[in-house]
Amino acid sequence: MPSISTPVAVAACVAMALFYVLILYAPTVILRLPSASSFSDFMIRRFICAAISTIASLIFTAFLLPVKSWEASLVLGVFGIRTDHLWQGMLYPLLLTSLIYAGSLVSNMLLLLESWRENGGGGSSLDYIKSFVQTAPAWAPLTEELVFRACMIPLLLCAGFRIYSAIFLCPILFSLAHLNHFREMYIRHNRSYIKALLVVGLQLGYTVVFGSYASFLFIRTGHLTAPLLAHIFCNYMGLPLLYARGKDTEVNGVLV
Repeated sequence: MPSISTPVAVAACVAMALFYVLILYAPTVILRLPSASSFSDFMIRRFICAAISTIASLIFTAFLLPVKSWEASLVLGVFGIRTDHLWQGMLYPLLLTSLIYAGSLVSNMLLLLESWRENGGGGSSLDYIKSFVQTAPAWAPLTEELVFRACMIPLLLCAGFRIYSAIFLCPILFSLAHLNHFREMYIRHNRSYIKALLVVGLQLGYTVVFGSYASFLFIRTGHLTAPLLAHIFCNYMGLPLLYARGKDTEVNGVLV
């Protein structure tokens, strides 16, 4: 018999998803915060809001789950925060994820090699590493993985959901955290309604696919680091490369 009823688990997951979205994109309403005066203030405020939502979700989930002992290692282990087999939980999923971006990685390596030759072996490699660190902040994937994987998947499994049902249900809720892109495309970037809808539809489709993959990694490894590293890596790489454009020719069909 499931330790948590199905309606309670689903309602809790929906509530956490909505709370994450609302507090992140409407902080002036939820937390009564003033409007950000600069981009730096905006990013700091988003970090604080995401942290508040994540901590609240972790506490809420811990009380809902049938945890027999409140020992720190046991509670953290429920959320996939463990030290056993850590390197396997980090290395194997990252290598598996990199296969999806084989075309992109080869293209970037060729561009990096070409830049290195043109600069006479200068600091292009260091600049590439710096750009990765600057454009792939870890806090956004960390809060999303804690809420949408570490909190929701244990709840769904304890409610009696099958593994594959949980794998495909969490990404649907995960996609809610990216619905704000439609507003940004339609209002801020002044795109047409149809074009914004198509772009956001593609993004949401990719988000659902990645969310299913991340959920699989979390369940298969039992480590939060597995989907977290994959999330950071995919955020940096973007959509997989479908073609490569050279200086003189264009080679289509470089599938990844």
